[in-house]
Amino acid sequence: MKLLSYVRFGQQRTGALNKDGQVVDLTFLGFPDNMNDIITGGEVLLKAIAEAAADDRHPAIDLAPLEYANVTRPQKIVCVGLNYKSHAEETGGEAPKDIVFFSKFNDALTPAGQRVTLPEWQRCFDYEAELVVIIGKPAWNVPKESALSYVFGYTCGNDLSARDCQFLSSQWLAGKAFPGFAPAGPLIVTADSFNPDADNGIYCEVNGLKVQSGVTSDMIFSCADIVSTASKYFKLDAGDLIFTGTPAGVILGKKKDARVWLKPGDTVKVSIDGIGSITTPLI
Repeated sequence: MKLLSYVRFGQQRTGALNKDGQVVDLTFLGFPDNMNDIITGGEVLLKAIAEAAADDRHPAIDLAPLEYANVTRPQKIVCVGLNYKSHAEETGGEAPKDIVFFSKFNDALTPAGQRVTLPEWQRCFDYEAELVVIIGKPAWNVPKESALSYVFGYTCGNDLSARDCQFLSSQWLAGKAFPGFAPAGPLIVTADSFNPDADNGIYCEVNGLKVQSGVTSDMIFSCADIVSTASKYFKLDAGDLIFTGTPAGVILGKKKDARVWLKPGDTVKVSIDGIGSITTPLI
């Protein structure tokens, strides 16, 4: 099942896609108006939502013109670096032996379609197409074997980065946490409908030109590894997001004289097979 948060009539609402790819207005049908309440509502609520989405009697609207809202209201946005071997190699590093964690702040999260402002005092802006894990229930020191049972679903994300300040020290936070630098959404595919370990294509386009192409199965550390390990350091809660790393093809990975950094006026699109796409205009 695919879910989303959006704005209509000045109100945030939730929706589910029907078999025709149109949006059934869940809030109109009496379901919660925010995704966190759906996530914490449990299997009974999800079953009722699935039944509503499958009922042809419910009116539906087109997806494309909608104004999207943030996918969830996370307490934490956790990110993983260098999680595809090819990406680690292209940026001059080695595949890590342990998971590299960093974070973004909540004001970095931005909905699909919303413009992101590139700070004028930085210049080396880069894209990173990423699969994003959405946590479904509190996770604290959970084993790998059961880690995916704590996942509510998955969405598309773009770990926008300012490379000129990312590497000022061994801590990457300075180049990762600008406002708007974590576009995610708009569609959430529930965990029962998506296998992150399969060969799901993951792509990035800049102004219509494909610049990244990989598969999620090429992750060095699986989503189960990531959730389990993260839960040993950070108490994860429903609605929290984990960006899981990017495949090869980022601008930083190119030779210095071939790097054409993102700039105002560019549009970045991230797509993942089985989930959908997120488009982000830059200003």
